[in-house]
Amino acid sequence: MKEKQVFHINGYIGLVLAIAFVLVGGWLVWAGATGDHFASIFLGALLIIIAAFGASSLTIVGPNEARVLTFFGKYIGTIRDSGLFMTVPLTSKYSISLRVRNFNSAILKVNDLRGNPVEIAAVIVFKVVDTSMALFAVDDYEQFVEIQSESAVRHVASEYPYDTFDDDKKLTLRSNPTEVSDRLTEELQERLNVAGVEVVETRLTHLAYATEIASAMLQRQQSSAILSARKVIVEGAVSITEDTIARLEKDTGMQLSDDKKLQLINNMMVTIISERGTQPIVNTSDVK
Repeated sequence: MKEKQVFHINGYIGLVLAIAFVLVGGWLVWAGATGDHFASIFLGALLIIIAAFGASSLTIVGPNEARVLTFFGKYIGTIRDSGLFMTVPLTSKYSISLRVRNFNSAILKVNDLRGNPVEIAAVIVFKVVDTSMALFAVDDYEQFVEIQSESAVRHVASEYPYDTFDDDKKLTLRSNPTEVSDRLTEELQERLNVAGVEVVETRLTHLAYATEIASAMLQRQQSSAILSARKVIVEGAVSITEDTIARLEKDTGMQLSDDKKLQLINNMMVTIISERGTQPIVNTSDVK
């Protein structure tokens, strides 16, 4: 069932006519009752009934709201314009908000792609774009949005690891929040199309390891960071050592033996990589 526009005109004209009919009808009934004229009474009562009939067609629509109209159980259309309008009489009218709204999901505990329990929450920004589907396709579209949002968050969280320690190019929940949010928006929009709801934006508001593994995973992250730093230091030390030996042989013309090179490399690597200050040791074993 798709939304369609229902017949409606300026309601102030109908309001003025209804008031006029009531006043004229009331006067005719009073005049007929005092003068014993049944025709006047009948005409006055008829005008009052017509006024009441017309008043039932009046409806007020606020800004960023819509009125969904049904006529004896059948959907006949929607009014999206704001103001006072006269439309089909004897209709049931339902108000639907067209404003952009937020839904903050609860903090959910789910397993990521690697099976690690994580805590995750998101904010969902949405609005109604099809009033007939929002009202008639689902029982309660606001509750439907909440349930489907939490379900989508769980599903998307299980598609990515929380973090990677060996592959920087792989998408993760922690390092790629924009990509994860885009995937969540896509997943949720597919679920909410049936309710006539558009997902404007989704953002992760909470992301952490579950408390039972948080300490262990923190140690793992720290260890990974230390290993990465060590790798950079070692690579730099090797480069410095190679440059030093090459310059010594080129600038001074001396040719170091393999044993001397190994000794120099060992001393330089220890000096550069060591976290504590080095203490010089004079080797006198070769002194004659």
